Amino acid sequence: MGFFDKFFNREKKADLDKGLAKTKESLFGKITRAVAGKNTVDDEVLDEIEAALIAADIGLETTIKIIERLQSRVARDKYLSTSELHSLLRDEIVQLLAENNTADVEDFDIPTQQRPYVLLVIGVNGVGKTTTIGKLAAQFTQRGYKVVLGAADTFRAAAVDQLKIWADRAGCDFLSKGMNADPGAVAYETVQYALNHHCDVAIIDTAGRLHNKANLMLELGKIRRSIEKKLPGAPHDILLVLDASTGQNAFEQARHFTEVAPITALALTKLDGTAKGGVAIGISDQLKVPIRYIGVGERIDQLQIFNKKAFVDALFAS
Repeated sequence: MGFFDKFFNREKKADLDKGLAKTKESLFGKITRAVAGKNTVDDEVLDEIEAALIAADIGLETTIKIIERLQSRVARDKYLSTSELHSLLRDEIVQLLAENNTADVEDFDIPTQQRPYVLLVIGVNGVGKTTTIGKLAAQFTQRGYKVVLGAADTFRAAAVDQLKIWADRAGCDFLSKGMNADPGAVAYETVQYALNHHCDVAIIDTAGRLHNKANLMLELGKIRRSIEKKLPGAPHDILLVLDASTGQNAFEQARHFTEVAPITALALTKLDGTAKGGVAIGISDQLKVPIRYIGVGERIDQLQIFNKKAFVDALFAS
């Protein structure tokens, strides 16, 4: 039946529902109040829905897109009852996420046949980047993959130490050249280690400093070239980790990083501590980057594969 058996799926759904509770309370509650006492979806209802979507940090541009789709549906059908509204909103948001290539998958499978699968992880300090790497490593290890973590965030001793703790916890290999080492060299040697030791997965941490765009581009470019020099075609994914609780600040970080690196996937952390979970929808829609992982709690298994339908259902469940 696979790693996520039926019991785990029930647990996973419960974690997701609990993790999105604050966002649901804000979004679903406002929409419910907007349609209270109404028989049809009129301009006043649409205005209230627009305000609710913006309050959930879905973002202005994405909100306008959703409202325009609702308006088109109302105009086309001539009559749309408020009882149909939740279902229609759910469908439109799922469709938006589908348009951004956010696929629904069940497991932490390696998305390439080439070994090792090299994952480069980026993001600013404090978003939960290293913790996300550790949880990914643990879940890959539980699937039976051999994993190595590379400590290329060499500007902070704490970053190297924290990654080592996670490697020990996950039961995977670890490579570090210490603080102030060349990040490109660490990345290169991590891939070399993975090849020499027949690792299935190499996850490389990077510095979380946003010093300036030019330096960031230079640093990330050097790391990517070092990886590709050792293994043509790698890194296979560049994962940007964002803190959902920062709302629109997370969107600004994402926009900044997509300007300097070809981001292929997003991980959104700390959804369980915020009412701003709607930012996931806005970021994916505006940047056309799929969400792959979400963090809905502190436990290792509470880093989940993102399932767009389950995510939206959790927001709109009565």
